Amino acid sequence: MDVQIIMSQTFPPGVSSEAFFACADAIAGAAKDLAALGWTPATSSNFSMRVDDSHAAITISGRDKGRLDRDDIMLIDLDGQAVGTDARPSAETALHTQVYRRWSDMRVVLHTHSRTQSVASRLFAAQGSIRLEGWELQKAITGFHTHESMLQIPVFPNTQHMPELVARVEAWLDAGKPLHAYLIDGHGIYTWGRDMAETRRHLEALEFLLACELDLRRLSA
Repeated sequence: MDVQIIMSQTFPPGVSSEAFFACADAIAGAAKDLAALGWTPATSSNFSMRVDDSHAAITISGRDKGRLDRDDIMLIDLDGQAVGTDARPSAETALHTQVYRRWSDMRVVLHTHSRTQSVASRLFAAQGSIRLEGWELQKAITGFHTHESMLQIPVFPNTQHMPELVARVEAWLDAGKPLHAYLIDGHGIYTWGRDMAETRRHLEALEFLLACELDLRRLSA
């Protein structure tokens, strides 16, 4: 069977070009919205979406997230290797594929660099996590049904060595700790969900909650 060639991306047998482009369009649409909020400065941030059980669509490294189109999204396998293209995926691809390998029902990963996320990551880095308690908007996170709960968001040390970050996330999970999102010190936030709507809800809720925590710190100083 011949591979299908569309633009600079080829599709091996068994991979649906329609599914890929549906994911690419969803990523580009979300990225434009998030860029408009100022959450993806200077080409930062990266976004992905599961295409099938073995592949994901992900942003190509270094692209302006406010101007993405289909040519700015590429296909990878769940080992993070490019499939059918010479383009280079985000340097943090391993953090995306980790989510897809760990949870088969997760279909979207969003990583942004808002000012709120970046400041919160520095402020709480020494503590190793942020404990969100008593906020009504905690219920926006899947699995949380009351403000009378505790949502813990770990803050992992930053490194350019992705296997080290992957290992820290794995260690958190292997310790039996719930994980719905995490911050990287001086960097930004990662969150995920079963579809784009759920993942954007998580991201927007966490942005709000982190901003509330920063306001409390500032007002009580």
